[in-house]
Amino acid sequence: MRKRAIFLLVLGVLLPGSPQLLAGNRKLGKFGVRATLFGWALLVLLGLIFLVKRSWAFTIVATPSISAIVSVALWVFGIGFAVLLFDTFRISLLGRLYPTARNVLIVFFLIFAILGIGGFSTAANTLKTTGDTVSSIFAQKGFSAASDGRYNIMLIGSDAGKDRFGVRPDSISVLSFNANTGAMVNIGIPRNLQHAPIAADSPLYKFYGNSWDDLINSAYKNVMDNHQDAYPDALKNGSTPGLEATRELVEGVTGLKIQSYIMVNMGAFEELINVLGGLTVNVKTRLPIGGQLDNASDAYGWIETGVQHLDGYHALWYARSRHGSTDYARMARQHEIEQLMFKKLTPAMILSKYEKLTGVAKKLIFTDIPDGMVGTYLDMALSAKSKKIKTLELVPKNGFEPDLPDFKKIHDAVSVAIRASN
Repeated sequence: MRKRAIFLLVLGVLLPGSPQLLAGNRKLGKFGVRATLFGWALLVLLGLIFLVKRSWAFTIVATPSISAIVSVALWVFGIGFAVLLFDTFRISLLGRLYPTARNVLIVFFLIFAILGIGGFSTAANTLKTTGDTVSSIFAQKGFSAASDGRYNIMLIGSDAGKDRFGVRPDSISVLSFNANTGAMVNIGIPRNLQHAPIAADSPLYKFYGNSWDDLINSAYKNVMDNHQDAYPDALKNGSTPGLEATRELVEGVTGLKIQSYIMVNMGAFEELINVLGGLTVNVKTRLPIGGQLDNASDAYGWIETGVQHLDGYHALWYARSRHGSTDYARMARQHEIEQLMFKKLTPAMILSKYEKLTGVAKKLIFTDIPDGMVGTYLDMALSAKSKKIKTLELVPKNGFEPDLPDFKKIHDAVSVAIRASN
């Protein structure tokens, strides 16, 4: 009887429904086995898709309508597993065993019941959270086509806040991915770059001619204040007139077609770093926190030199501290923080803090990436983590003058960086 009970327990865990076929209600057993085999078949199919084309598997999981259906199915499977396991407990006839064996098997039944039900419910909740997050952030439908074999995303850090009037991009860069390999180039554009080219077919051409002669980060606020009607479809397409104007200028600067943008809310950026447990940074220059005076005498505090473990508040100020520092040093610190965060966002970290990360993501990201591209971009981001990311900073120390830029030189440098990354 002890061997029989152990055998039924193992069968009930590995192939729910099979104990009922052997020693219980055969109709219930047939239903359970068929449902189990169907579930295993779907898992195997998803695994095969993952091996053949990883981005397709990510797309399936991240598609809100599919994740909602699968989430409900997992809840149903979890309930079914519990029903079948407890029925297995009944037909195991543990009452006929000696007390010690009976008690040990009861404990094992409870452990497997808790693990099984907990596993199904966790998977269901994770998929539901994923679907809700994707539908909240990626409101646009459809797909984007690669341009010259690349996906180019404009990444903007928004510095809107209580102490700021309007939005001025605090940082601008382009993440250029090889569509096949995921190899990435991060192109940093100084916020004080001037004379960005304006294409003849751009709505900006009517107002400013062929060149944006102000700082490139002023385009967002200028267009939002004065020329929103120049981009009548921006809001419908998940963007804003200011973002569309900035996108066109960035395309002129880099010579790349920008498929999508991501604008990061710097306030939520602080919360994200706290969720990640902070970042360890080697601070090379003493940096003031806040303040308006050039000598930083009115600073709220200081970030001291040396290896520091910074929480979100201090990491954000490390990235954005302005006084006593050049814009180019500031750009370098911002990219340093981006790289540290990118390294810390491992699959294990994401899974362990999934609920908190998805909650922050809804406040952190504003984007026009269509929902059909989420799997593709996630796959490329994971591929980029396994490769050395090429960085190109368009700053004076690299031979680029933001006040008098040579755009042919910039385009050539972008092409060289892209070839080197592949």
